[in-house]
Amino acid sequence: MAGHTGMAKGEKKAAKRAPEATPKNPKNYVASVGKAFAVLKSFTSEAFELTLSEVAARADLDRGTAFRLIQTLIELGYLQAVPQSRRFRLGLACLDLGYTVLSHGSLRTIVEPLLRDLVPEVGDAASLGVLDGGDVIYLARVGAGLDRHKMDRRPGTRIPAYSAALGHAMLAHLQRNEQIERLESRPRVKLSERTLTDLDALLARLDQVKKKGHAVSDGENAYGLRTLAMPILDAQGFVIAGLSVTVDAMRMDMPTFRDQALPKLMRLTSTVQEITIKSGLLS
Repeated sequence: MAGHTGMAKGEKKAAKRAPEATPKNPKNYVASVGKAFAVLKSFTSEAFELTLSEVAARADLDRGTAFRLIQTLIELGYLQAVPQSRRFRLGLACLDLGYTVLSHGSLRTIVEPLLRDLVPEVGDAASLGVLDGGDVIYLARVGAGLDRHKMDRRPGTRIPAYSAALGHAMLAHLQRNEQIERLESRPRVKLSERTLTDLDALLARLDQVKKKGHAVSDGENAYGLRTLAMPILDAQGFVIAGLSVTVDAMRMDMPTFRDQALPKLMRLTSTVQEITIKSGLLS
């Protein structure tokens, strides 16, 4: 287990994360809990093992505070020390929490078998996702035939909403101020030459998506992939989740994909929406 002292010198300094937003209710905000979660959120799919110094920098904490929080989280099972190193990674307790969230209600259980009606008949992958801040989190995924793209979209995977048809389909049904807040909550970089990153262009796209009722991505999130997506709305018309179907661009062109997949996606979305409303399920 790594100690507070004796850290290797010359560690590569991690870039600090943007400061957390001002608490909505400062009177009831427990700063120490916020710091503990800042430590946990330092770990990502790209940085899954970090040193004390890297955690401190990413969480914007001093090394002493970061050390005490790390040791506490290790005791609770939310972090673990990497053997034979001075690094740490997320513990299994985090996985337990994630599964609890993903299995909340039974929307995922209901939708996952229905996604198989789309794959492989009209697509190579179909997904259920929800918005979380400026990201899309996948709750369910059925895939076949996209191995060459090496796309990781397992349940719990997080991708930027601005770059994905699934994100556009859900963002389009939010109020303008919330659209802007979510789009501005994370850096927007081009994932391909077709990715929209300009805020005004994205807002205009969202207006088009809402008018059409579905979102389209042709190589914007990843080269060689085409995606159609639709929102799932509750009885009041608020977006609670989204469905998407994706095809390898080598399999069919966009007009053919739209003609074949969109009617089936629309029927599936209508079915899921009806189930959601009648049963009172939440995503």
